[in-house]
Amino acid sequence: MPRILFAEDDDSLRGFLARALERAGYEVEACADGEAAAQRIDQNWDLLLTDIVMPGMDGIELARLAAERHPGLRIMFITGFAAVALKAEETAPPGARVLAKPVHLRELVVEVERLLAA
Repeated sequence: MPRILFAEDDDSLRGFLARALERAGYEVEACADGEAAAQRIDQNWDLLLTDIVMPGMDGIELARLAAERHPGLRIMFITGFAAVALKAEETAPPGARVLAKPVHLRELVVEVERLLAA
C-alpha cells in the first residue's frame, strides 16, 4: 500500500482529504503543519502531499528538506493562492506537482495515482 505524508493546517480539509485518500487505497499520515511532517520525513514514504502556505515551516521548505533527504520522493503541493502556486513551480524540487484549491477528490486521487505511477 503506497504511503503518503500529508501536511495541511486546515483541520477540516486535512481530515476530508486524508479520508478520501485512505478510501482510495493509500496509507496516510496527516500532519497539522510543516514541523510535524518534518519530524516524520525520515520514515518510508512514497509521496509528500503538502499545503504551501502554513504557519511555521511552509510547504516549500518542507519539500526542499524532503527532497534533500530522500531524492526519489515524489512531491505534490496543494494551495489556494494562484501567485503562490506559480512561485512554487519555480522554487519547488524538480518534478513536484501543484494542485489548486479547491481540490476535487477525484482530481486529487487521479493526480496522486499519476504521480506515483511516473
